[in-house]
Amino acid sequence: MFHLGWFLGDGFGIHPWTEPWSGRNGWDWTNPRIYTDLGCALERAGFDLMFIEDTSMVEDTYGGSMETTLKYGLMAPKNDPMPLVPLISQATRHLGIVSTMSTIQYPPFLGARLMTTLDHLTEGRVGVNVVTSVTHRVAQNFGLDAHMAHAERYEMAMEWMDAVSALWESWEPDAVMVDDDAPRYADHTKVHTVDFEGKYFKTRGPMNTIPGPQRRPVVAQAGNSGPGRELAAKHADTMLALARTPEAMKDLRADMSERMEKYGRKPDELKILFMTTPWLAETRDEAQAKLDRYNEHRHSPEAIEKMLWGMSYVSGGEFDYSTYDLDGPVPTAVGNGETTSMKGILKDAENLTLRDVVTGPSKYGMDFVGTPDDIAAQMDEVYQETGLDGWLVYSPMTRHSISLVTDGLAPSLRKRGLIRSSYDGATFRDNLLAF
Repeated sequence: MFHLGWFLGDGFGIHPWTEPWSGRNGWDWTNPRIYTDLGCALERAGFDLMFIEDTSMVEDTYGGSMETTLKYGLMAPKNDPMPLVPLISQATRHLGIVSTMSTIQYPPFLGARLMTTLDHLTEGRVGVNVVTSVTHRVAQNFGLDAHMAHAERYEMAMEWMDAVSALWESWEPDAVMVDDDAPRYADHTKVHTVDFEGKYFKTRGPMNTIPGPQRRPVVAQAGNSGPGRELAAKHADTMLALARTPEAMKDLRADMSERMEKYGRKPDELKILFMTTPWLAETRDEAQAKLDRYNEHRHSPEAIEKMLWGMSYVSGGEFDYSTYDLDGPVPTAVGNGETTSMKGILKDAENLTLRDVVTGPSKYGMDFVGTPDDIAAQMDEVYQETGLDGWLVYSPMTRHSISLVTDGLAPSLRKRGLIRSSYDGATFRDNLLAF
């Protein structure tokens, strides 16, 4: 079997609102009901987790203005996802909920305490996606003049995780006694300061709350660069990964297994979930027509503008792609943002124009096209070849799209014995590591 997750790519933010089947998304994205509905649908379908993205800026790199960002609602407006986590957990019983936390936004003590609190509130079903943030605009919202270089911010993230991990372990497993007769709530000899001091962070500890049901909340990592992989190898329980072929998937798994050995970890302690977009319909022709319409729309002025905006953002705010000739050569600089994503966009672009790149097929992961049974068979074929841990589904956040996956694709996967039919673990980590 393999695991399934849903990637909520717009976070607790505005979702597709001008497309067919988008309902009242332009207004209702702030209402928790759509997210609790999503959680219930995912749990019914046998998903392991919901993965919530987050950013903290109104981007203005493209065109030197916030106009395009706010005209289309591109990654803004957006609410803080942390208060959403317990609401989703109250509507579900088993689903793991991963929320994003940036190491430049949360001091280690605040981050460790918040995640432990959420672990209690969700009864052991919370996870944290540890990120380093992408653009200068985020950094400037948190006291920096500009974002630090890619390599340095991952050095900082590694230290952040070391500090947070020490805080999560500051109470020994049997420190809490709740002895009514003594009386003694906790044994003070089993609660320890951490006295952590590094290059970027300093924290004394101990935690001022007791360990949660998981003790250490599930840790997720979404960076596929060398430093991102190293962070995942040392600390992560699950990892968002980008690969478009089975060969690339096997290469990534082999690389991560080798990296994990350095930290005394076993490969099956990290579940790698590969991004996928399933193009689903009742017939193969309808599914292909849906993908064809999407690819045709990529040539429209609106789609081109959005893609250029996205490249400006992914560059870390280093490059304004509105200033380049669409019919000229593709600028090859990667920038200081999501370096792996940018390398994927620019892959094989040497003889292409910028227009060719932004109107070409998506390079964000492996896509599947067909009926639910078709796609289940395609996923099964990849699974048999790679033995992958699972998929992270990235589909438009509309109730129609959710239903296609949870009520269409998931039953076809279950008929093949590819996904779970029940949750046997008591916590998110238990279920994630069950197979």
